[in-house]
Amino acid sequence: MSARKTLKLHEVLEEIDMSRAAFYRLRARGQAPKMYKLPNGQLRCRRSDLDAWWESCEQPAA
Repeated sequence: MSARKTLKLHEVLEEIDMSRAAFYRLRARGQAPKMYKLPNGQLRCRRSDLDAWWESCEQPAA
């Protein structure tokens, strides 16, 4: 059985090069990658969800 790759919040922030405050503003607007809250309150993001979010942010070059 293969485990799903999940990223911690600081790993997501590092990859997308964004501050925690900016990320939470994006999340409040419903524009951040899908996150999951663990029972201990920590946030996680599946690799597949982050990749899908990156694709949704792509815009064709003018």
